[in-house]
Amino acid sequence: MSVFGTMESEVRSYSRAWPTVFTTGHGALLRDESGRSYLDFFAGAGALNYGHNPPELKASLLEYLSGDGVTHGLDMNTTAKRAFLERFRDLVLAPRGLDYRVQFPGPGGTNAVEAALKLARKVTGRHAVAYFDRGFHGMTLGSLAVTANPTKRAGAGVPLPHTVPLPFDDPAQDEERAVAVLVRSLDTAAAHAPMAAVVVETVQGEGGVNPARPVWLRTLASWTQDHGALLIVDDIQMGCGRTGPFFSFERAGIVPDLVCLSKSLSGYGMPMALTLLRPEYDVWKPGEHNGTFRGYNPAFVTAARALELFWSDGALEARTAALGERVGGALARTAHRYGLPAPRGLGLAWALPFDRPGAAREVCDAAYRSGLLLETAGPHDEVVKLLPPLTVTDEQLAHGLDTLDAAVASVAGVRTLAA
Repeated sequence: MSVFGTMESEVRSYSRAWPTVFTTGHGALLRDESGRSYLDFFAGAGALNYGHNPPELKASLLEYLSGDGVTHGLDMNTTAKRAFLERFRDLVLAPRGLDYRVQFPGPGGTNAVEAALKLARKVTGRHAVAYFDRGFHGMTLGSLAVTANPTKRAGAGVPLPHTVPLPFDDPAQDEERAVAVLVRSLDTAAAHAPMAAVVVETVQGEGGVNPARPVWLRTLASWTQDHGALLIVDDIQMGCGRTGPFFSFERAGIVPDLVCLSKSLSGYGMPMALTLLRPEYDVWKPGEHNGTFRGYNPAFVTAARALELFWSDGALEARTAALGERVGGALARTAHRYGLPAPRGLGLAWALPFDRPGAAREVCDAAYRSGLLLETAGPHDEVVKLLPPLTVTDEQLAHGLDTLDAAVASVAGVRTLAA
């Protein structure tokens, strides 16, 4: 372990929460060099929706590499890119009636957001972009400017101008009140400067797993259309089936102007991101937005195979919804048993909130000691966040939920309501 502490920057975080050295991963399980197994309900922060090393994807990848397939291609045409674009068109966009151009902006989610912000400003000729409290969109300067977390914003070291924060959907308010607050805040912001865009996660991930209600999202989409602003949906963590449908915004019946995807897009945990844009907004000049690692072809190979394997029918979406109901029910029982706030979530993205500062971290630490990987989330790390692979088995899911319940019980200061 010493080389990590002596050679690696102090900026590392997950390795501090899980102080071991991992060696192999398969499905929902990780193994460390001592031979101990861990049930992974972290899933690469949502980058491993299909688990570690899905065998069918691995076979396609190994076949491609053994045949000397192109690895690095910038934005050149390759057979791997063609196969991905065809599968994405035929299995994702066409069945949903979506007409988007596909831009490969770079390897990570923040690249997708940066491209969307830049394009929205280019299309509208405006500067201001609205974002929502508790939202997270990335760590490069443009993405950070629309990220709410003050600690992360402070890390920029420079002002982050031309953005304005707005209140996110508050479940404590009824729908009518929440919609009125949204419209009033948008109108107030636009009175100071016309909006180029509004960027939103339909289910906030790093902010604590906060789902926006469909009527709230429809109101937001309507407002942007009426005011000439582009609606950007950041589906980096909640897309690719995490909430059930391929896109998290499907449940609201909206069609964003721009969509940002990454994380589980490759299906294998490899770097890959997309910015989807309506054809009328594809006003880029050739090379106006580029990058060295826009075309990582091994990711195209596994992404295309993942679409074939998991999105040729509705089986995965239906199972994710069913498992989500099971998780929600189990967490509700845990919350009642120990006097905790109600859990919240959608599909297989869930949060168990805690009132006492530090309690969520203590629960994650206890779970780790019992072989379960979980992370905290929220502005004050006040929730335990669950992101199991969508391919988790029924038995693994039940074991993970039981382990979490036991971890909650082990934390001092948690009030037990059970007899």
